[in-house]
Amino acid sequence: MGSLSTSSSSRRRKRKQPKSTSILNSKLTTPSKNLVEQEHLLAKKKSQQEMLRHEADKIVLWRHPICTINYCILELIYLFHHNIKRFVSYRKTLLASIILILFLTLLYNTEGSHQTSVQTIETFLLWSLYWFGLGVASSIGLGTGLHTFLLYLGPFIAQVTLAAYECGSIKFPRPPYPNEIVCPSLISTSTVRTITNDNDTVLTDLLETGPISFWKILWKVKIEAFFWGLGTAFGELPPYFMARAARLGTSDNSDDEELIEFETLVFNAELHSSRNLTLFERVRYLVYRLIKRIGFLGILLCASIPNPLFDLAGITCGYFLISFWTFFLATIIGKALIKMSIQTVFIIFLFSEHHVERIIRWMKHVPHYGGLLQTPFKDWLLEQKGKMHRKPGENLTNHVTKISALTKVFNLFVAAMIIYFIASIINSLAQRYYKRTRTALKTM
Repeated sequence: MGSLSTSSSSRRRKRKQPKSTSILNSKLTTPSKNLVEQEHLLAKKKSQQEMLRHEADKIVLWRHPICTINYCILELIYLFHHNIKRFVSYRKTLLASIILILFLTLLYNTEGSHQTSVQTIETFLLWSLYWFGLGVASSIGLGTGLHTFLLYLGPFIAQVTLAAYECGSIKFPRPPYPNEIVCPSLISTSTVRTITNDNDTVLTDLLETGPISFWKILWKVKIEAFFWGLGTAFGELPPYFMARAARLGTSDNSDDEELIEFETLVFNAELHSSRNLTLFERVRYLVYRLIKRIGFLGILLCASIPNPLFDLAGITCGYFLISFWTFFLATIIGKALIKMSIQTVFIIFLFSEHHVERIIRWMKHVPHYGGLLQTPFKDWLLEQKGKMHRKPGENLTNHVTKISALTKVFNLFVAAMIIYFIASIINSLAQRYYKRTRTALKTM
């Protein structure tokens, strides 16, 4: 009897065990089923977005100029109306802004001894906003990949570096500096400035006198470099706010193409093996994992190195609702201080006088094309030096016999990039209007 009861109890245990394991398996597979369903939903959204993008890509100036310009104007009107409504909703901010603008306008138009300070502040603000705007344009790009460091800031730092070694001083007459760089005259360089008790004046005198050094040139271009880097940091905010608003459900950007690609990448990497991803997708997934794991330090690391995938950092931080100040401060420190310093130091090092002359001498050793390459660079260097040895406001023809071929090529390249950038803005706005209206029609 005892053996029968034991065998029967063991049978009951064996019968119950598969039941419990099946329940456990069902609990384990339920989340994966939800993930699979979400993956299918994302795949469907992605296919719809690809079809919509394929249709929108045809709306460009060189195919449909009238339609593209019309859509661009309609999108500008929509953006103006939409942003004005949002700004008016913040009544306290609007009232404070109106009072501040009225006060500054009154101060600017009132005659008095303060006008000298006002003009100095105005010049500084306009110059800073110029580089800040170039930084924002470089970061946003609007699909062109326009990098204003290579077109504007890099050549400016290179010009200051060459002028510092050629003139033996960084005390360039202001004006025309910073719009033009002219060597100071012998009288101005030999004149000793009276050092006052003002700390800024003492620091400026110490940095602008004596032999040229690497750090003096870095100090000379600090304002332009900082504000350009600050602009690139501000240009990274739209992806963050877009992903954050879509995650909180406070915006209709949940069907944004970049956000859908990001979610698809995460699902493919976590549901399937990351080995199935391409090299580019692996790098993007690595950026995502780095930021998700170490937060502030991960954002700082990604922002401190030249990283074309930093848009993914903004989307990641917004999607996982990382604090705005955590993202913003790490981005500013990384882009405006660390990364900008690295890039500036590299340009100063590369365009130091002995390095430039050495590079030009090495060019003649290039097989077959050495002489052809060396000549335009020599002409360019002589042209730049000739520009610096003239009086402020004097015509260049007295000092520069001819414009070098390298300068002509660079000017044409910059002009072409600007034209293409403006055309890309028009195309981007027109395509955005088309996508927005088509999406609104589908949801109705």
